[in-house]
Amino acid sequence: MAGPAGGEWDPSRSAAGIRSPWLIVGIISIATFMEVLDTSIANVSLRHIAGSLSVSPDEATWVLTSYLVANAVVIPISGWLSRVIGRKRYYMLSVALFTAASFMCGIAPNIQFLVIARILQGIGGGGLAPSEQSMLADTFPPAKRGQAFAAYAFVIIVAPVIGPTIGGWVTDNFSWHWIFLVNIPVGFLSLFLVATFVDEPKKLVEERAAMLKGGLRVDWVGFLLVAIGLGSLEMFLDRGERDDWFSSAFITTTAIAAGIAIVFLIVWEATRPDPIVNVRLMAKRNFAAVLGVMFTTGVILFGSIQLIPQMLQQVFRYSATDAGLAMTAGGVSTVLAVPFAGRLAGKVDSRILIGGALIVSAIALGHLTTLDATAGFNDWAWARAYQAVALPFLFVPLSTAAYAGLKPTETGDASALLNVARNLGGSVGIALSQAWLSIESQTRQSRLVEHLHPLAPNYPGALTQLEGALRSAGMAAEQATMAAQAQLYAIAGRQAAMLAYLDVYRALMVYTLCAIPVIFLLKAPARGRAAAAE
Repeated sequence: MAGPAGGEWDPSRSAAGIRSPWLIVGIISIATFMEVLDTSIANVSLRHIAGSLSVSPDEATWVLTSYLVANAVVIPISGWLSRVIGRKRYYMLSVALFTAASFMCGIAPNIQFLVIARILQGIGGGGLAPSEQSMLADTFPPAKRGQAFAAYAFVIIVAPVIGPTIGGWVTDNFSWHWIFLVNIPVGFLSLFLVATFVDEPKKLVEERAAMLKGGLRVDWVGFLLVAIGLGSLEMFLDRGERDDWFSSAFITTTAIAAGIAIVFLIVWEATRPDPIVNVRLMAKRNFAAVLGVMFTTGVILFGSIQLIPQMLQQVFRYSATDAGLAMTAGGVSTVLAVPFAGRLAGKVDSRILIGGALIVSAIALGHLTTLDATAGFNDWAWARAYQAVALPFLFVPLSTAAYAGLKPTETGDASALLNVARNLGGSVGIALSQAWLSIESQTRQSRLVEHLHPLAPNYPGALTQLEGALRSAGMAAEQATMAAQAQLYAIAGRQAAMLAYLDVYRALMVYTLCAIPVIFLLKAPARGRAAAAE
């Protein structure tokens, strides 16, 4: 076990104190499960929210955008906030704010009130995962982190999978208000358990006192650049497809603002003695490589989670509940894989696990491209299960490898940047997938419609067959002709949409394969140190 001088683990920073560290894993996972679940639940309830509050579906999407923007701004500075406020205190404040904002969301009388409440929710939610991962990294020695992060991975990976199912069921059977109100008892339970069982290590208290001794110096320029840069970037990614990208002055402005602010942020923070975001960590080869693969994991995880239920509802006419149930198979395979990922993470070279998981993910995405419009519920459930089984073997070894070679005082900043990479990857994956889907849908439909004319080989026969069936059902000849033409166009549209989704899956497969060489930048495991830690 390497002590503080070794730069990898300092047991005096543990959040467990004299208690079992595994108790801490369970306690701190409660709030993040609530937060991640709530985000995915809200996605399937937008139409109900729009109807209830008498706004357009486009206006209702600000319920998602406002949360994501607030989240994007808070996550990168959460490491600094944790040092200034105190890690346990900051974590509890985040849980309390998220819970209170959930109550506000649940009683929202109009869209303006709901958006403000969602901003507060995003601020609270942004501090949860980075604080939790910092606690895990400080509480467990390197040899045990794989198993700890495996248990934690259950929350990060499974919650978005089962969220649509729960959200669809709650919305269909009760009211959208309950997707927020159910957070209240969970939040109170989390606060009680954290206050009772999670310690604030004396070492962190001393570091905070030393930091504040000379007076608190706030990097206001860095904070402003974070808010403008990442807030604008999230706005650009989330609203771009709806507003037709660069044809919109607003989207163009957010893109320019994001680019300029992020460049200045990196330059400014790299030269500050007390940065609000420790970008110097990205100069470490191993950590930079982990961020790259974590970004890819976000693209795969959130891109596919968004696409598959959307396709099932659009092309196959599944209800929100049924589409969510098809995704649940992925949650089952993930649950089964998590224990193996945890055990192997401490024994097998992380590069082998990550590379293998990327290859399996690419194969699973390739399998999706082999399905067609005749595929049934079981086909899609199994396809999702094949893909989700690889996710723990990405998330767990990445979370373990991220802290290799870092100082104990850097775990908070590292956790914040890891979550930025994952969330940003998710936003990019969703934005690019939707943009590519839109382009391919138009292209595929224009090609298929070219064959819907009297001179096409199969068109007259198909039209005659449909007309005959409709007339046999009692429809007048003229109406039967028009109805038959409409059905043929509807079939062509459905086929075009299906082909477009398969094109996007194929693009994600290629992207996943292209990310594999990044793993060679990761450091080989320090086996001697790991063995000592055991």
